[in-house]
Amino acid sequence: VQVVESGGGLVQPGGSLRLSCAASGLAFSSAIRSWYRQAPGQERELVASIYTPGSVTNYADSVKGRFTISTDNARNSVYLQMNMLRPEDTAVYYCLIVEKSTMRNYWGQGTQVTVSS
Repeated sequence: VQVVESGGGLVQPGGSLRLSCAASGLAFSSAIRSWYRQAPGQERELVASIYTPGSVTNYADSVKGRFTISTDNARNSVYLQMNMLRPEDTAVYYCLIVEKSTMRNYWGQGTQVTVSS
């Protein structure tokens, strides 16, 4: 099983980034897909989740209206579009795929997002 994030980087406040997460080796079509983040000295926190079927989404209050989670079953991928970024969004962002048939958690290695002028 592989879960690989990409798309992080340095962006100015108010800017945008799009994170991608590609999974392989698991039953992606029936998986719960989430993005978490962890800032230095802080606990890892849930940012957004998407549940299939139905593409029901859930967001942390701090990112509602600014971030959008989406998924593409054909590409075994999940995305996080981040707009109106703030310095407090600076963190390592992790993709979590939960395989519903086994309830096993698969984490990516993380991608750094830094929001700074």
